Amino acid sequence: MKTLYKWTVEDYHSLIETGIIEGKPVELLEGEIITMSPEGIPHSYTNDSVAEYLRNKFQGIAKIKESHPITLDNSEPEPDIAVVRLPETIYRDHHPYAQDIYWLIEVANNTLAKDLKEKSIIYACNGIMEYWVIDLPNKKVWIFTNPQNGKYLDQKTIITGIIKPVSFPNIDIEVDKLLLF
Repeated sequence: MKTLYKWTVEDYHSLIETGIIEGKPVELLEGEIITMSPEGIPHSYTNDSVAEYLRNKFQGIAKIKESHPITLDNSEPEPDIAVVRLPETIYRDHHPYAQDIYWLIEVANNTLAKDLKEKSIIYACNGIMEYWVIDLPNKKVWIFTNPQNGKYLDQKTIITGIIKPVSFPNIDIEVDKLLLF
């Protein structure tokens, strides 16, 4: 039986500081250093376009972080988009913590199973109030809300219309601005 070494967030930060994993596409998930999938054109274009759309919507209301780490209990994933609280200067000394996050978005093409299962559990366990997966192959958005006991109690998919984020119920997010392929 193999026993894997489980990395703490602090250990992972120390490893980053040494430069050993500099430029390597990895993230810390549940204490394991995991290789991230390379981005194809549909993923890259969708990620960039959605982030720009949200930046315009949330100017002065929230910070839109794109493909940067967030620090959770025993994970440091790099979600495609994180909508986090202002002021952005609080992130000079640390990545956003769970309490800083309004919601997270993953753009899924080849990573759909991982994003719908593993990442939803990690995010729910850390109390992330809302999590979306832009499902490129199936042309729909998965919306997860109401995290309790390591899972999201409310899940739905949407293919058209408007989404009203839990933290910003007065702001309309147009689904056609998310599903670009």
